[in-house]
Amino acid sequence: MRYFGLLLFLIICQAINAAANPAVIAYRDNYAVADTDTVVRKNSVSAGVTYGSDALFFGRTGPIRYPFMSTDIIFNSKSGFFVYGSALKVLGYKPLVDEIDLGGGYYYRLSKKFTGTLSYTRFIFNKEANIIKSSASNDINWKNAYDWKYLKTSITADYLFGKSYDIFTTISNSKYFESSFNIFNDQDFLSINPSVSLIFGTQNFVQRYSVDHQYRPEIDNIYTQQSENTRRARANAKFNMLNYSFKLPLAYNMPHYTLEASWKYSIPVNVEGALKNRRESFFNFTFYYVFY
Repeated sequence: MRYFGLLLFLIICQAINAAANPAVIAYRDNYAVADTDTVVRKNSVSAGVTYGSDALFFGRTGPIRYPFMSTDIIFNSKSGFFVYGSALKVLGYKPLVDEIDLGGGYYYRLSKKFTGTLSYTRFIFNKEANIIKSSASNDINWKNAYDWKYLKTSITADYLFGKSYDIFTTISNSKYFESSFNIFNDQDFLSINPSVSLIFGTQNFVQRYSVDHQYRPEIDNIYTQQSENTRRARANAKFNMLNYSFKLPLAYNMPHYTLEASWKYSIPVNVEGALKNRRESFFNFTFYYVFY
């Protein structure tokens, strides 16, 4: 219950400072948008490609490392609505495409400093996909962010349902910086957006993943006896702190595109189920282009 007190405090602080103004732009920050991106205030289409050193899902990874490539495309309307699609390929494994995501939502701006998104995503997986995320099918995501000038705080709630049911709360604090100088011409600049995140939630998806994959020889280190699975299933249903993480993204920006490299250090806690997660560094490289 001590975690709910912290969450309630942050929500109250953001609500006190929020004012009611119409949304002015559509924006989706989970697909094809680098962490150092700024908002585009018109109709736009964004397309991007990302390389990741390992697939991370709400602070949990699979029993072995799964490097991946993903492609994303988003249509943002000036009215606030957006739709998007994404495809992911785990490198070095058989499926041509491991995952396809389709979704849409709405971006709103309640004041100059208070913004948010509400969205739905459908996850479609190849039956041979091994990534930890493959135990989920649907996600309802609600994110609110408040810019305190010296720090930007965001609170994100996720409800996952399908083969397993989970709820998550992610609290992040970040600070965006832009270079005051140019690199190659008078339009480019560098940006950095370091952040610290905390993830709270249930982890029934870990138990579902274990059941789905326990007889596969390449990941047989997650097999457990039935009595042990029953005990862990109860533990996985508890709402706990799941992960601390620190992220440092550095981007080169032009008016229409961004090239970003990021390093993330993840510290899993309250690890239940069969996956023996440990502290890990993640490296992502993203390129995306905006048409407007």
